[in-house]
Amino acid sequence: MGPPEEEIRRRLERVGQAHLLRFWAELEPAQRNSLWETLVQLDADELGEHCKRAAEACAREQGGRGQGRLDGELQPIPAEFLGSVCRSDRATLERWEEEGLRQISQDKVAVLLLAGGQGTRLGVSYPKGMYDVGLPSHKTLYQIQAERIRRVEQLAGERFGTQCIIPWYIMTSEFTLGPTEKFFREHNYFNLKKSNVVMFEQRMLPAVTFDGKAILEEKGKVAMAPDGNGGLYRALVDNKILEDMDQRGIRYIHVYCVDNILVKMADPVFIGFCVSKGADCGAKVVEKAYPTEPVGVVCRVDGVCQVVEYSEITLESVQMRNPDGRLTFSAGNVCNHFFTLGFLQEIAEKFEPQLKHHVAIKKVPFVDEEGNLVKPLKPNGIKLEKFVFDVFQFSKNFVAFEVPREDEFSPLKNGDTADKDTPTTARQALLSQHYRWAVKAGAAFVDANGQRIPEKYSLSGDEESPVVCEISPLVSYFGEGLETYLKAKNLQSPFLLDEDVMKFMAQHE
Repeated sequence: MGPPEEEIRRRLERVGQAHLLRFWAELEPAQRNSLWETLVQLDADELGEHCKRAAEACAREQGGRGQGRLDGELQPIPAEFLGSVCRSDRATLERWEEEGLRQISQDKVAVLLLAGGQGTRLGVSYPKGMYDVGLPSHKTLYQIQAERIRRVEQLAGERFGTQCIIPWYIMTSEFTLGPTEKFFREHNYFNLKKSNVVMFEQRMLPAVTFDGKAILEEKGKVAMAPDGNGGLYRALVDNKILEDMDQRGIRYIHVYCVDNILVKMADPVFIGFCVSKGADCGAKVVEKAYPTEPVGVVCRVDGVCQVVEYSEITLESVQMRNPDGRLTFSAGNVCNHFFTLGFLQEIAEKFEPQLKHHVAIKKVPFVDEEGNLVKPLKPNGIKLEKFVFDVFQFSKNFVAFEVPREDEFSPLKNGDTADKDTPTTARQALLSQHYRWAVKAGAAFVDANGQRIPEKYSLSGDEESPVVCEISPLVSYFGEGLETYLKAKNLQSPFLLDEDVMKFMAQHE
């Protein structure tokens, strides 16, 4: 039972937010209860502080636009803390993979999915993980990721003779929790054990006007938004996730965003590299496609590792190159991270309140003083977010690991009318990768007339594969083991290699 209505009203008046009860007399009992619960949960003093912080942060950002360049303080990640798939020899990569599989086989590794955002830019009202980009199998992002978990569990178990589990933690929001839970139930958790799929919610924060007032999106509803992917650290505490990890014996956590169709779940090479280096925090990076590509750069500022946004670097620094011709600041951030449990515990206990709030100016629907719904044509509200990578600064041993973009990064962010990061580009990236695997395994592709289709061993970023070839994650996690089924085989496009086809091909050897 919360405080009485008059007490809530007095508290809201004290912090300048009494307008939230403007339509109280008009509300139905259910609407009153819902608004009441929101206001009690927010706490008036915390709400007032949040609104003040949002308005001040927005004013600071708008007043300082174009300032705050960090060029004089920037240094690239030192070579001794930077690993690379492309610039490491095969023996080194195999050693890291072995170490990663060893940790997985001992049940010390978990994966954590950031899935609190809606698919608004994608043009859908449901969570991105439920999206089908149009593969021959019609698998969704969630299914692809679940099957990669199952396959890497199998690889680690076979290597070390164990039965192992990689728990899958999924951070959702108020918008995505219900649909995600329902989707997983309907698909039997994609044959993962339900107890090893742990969903939890991040906090929601009120959207705020430029003059520091919380926004009503309906007469009885405050406009709320997830607190950014950096809300992870508060959510880990609120939902007792760190305790759950500790009880399971988890020591290493791979954190990633839902929208990357090429993500390698619990990547043994990445895990093994970080463990071998004694890292408490690590980030996968891709080489920037071109100097002005609008991605954050993983680098050092005054000796401290962090992600610097492209808007904080001058064109001169962006274009700076090393003697070998590579960009000096080339390590593009792709929201793909390694943390030790100890590091996450330290963040939760000591550093989370120090994380910076980032300002996002948005169009937020609202009700005007007469109670009419208004859908603004220009941005009218502030949403405060924290970013998951802002904890890098607290790391005692930070490492970065560069991976080929064509193998590991193709995000799904926009509808197909956009120029990049669309369902089409994501689908092409995966099918091109699987085509490369098949050709490397010794397969040849033929057309409907049996004529061989010439191989293309390298494809540019937006170039389509000459054939349609999809390989189930349950058959191969990252191209391994395909020679058994594909060597010296003529395959007709479209070709889908799933478990049933794999068994058939094995029987007819």
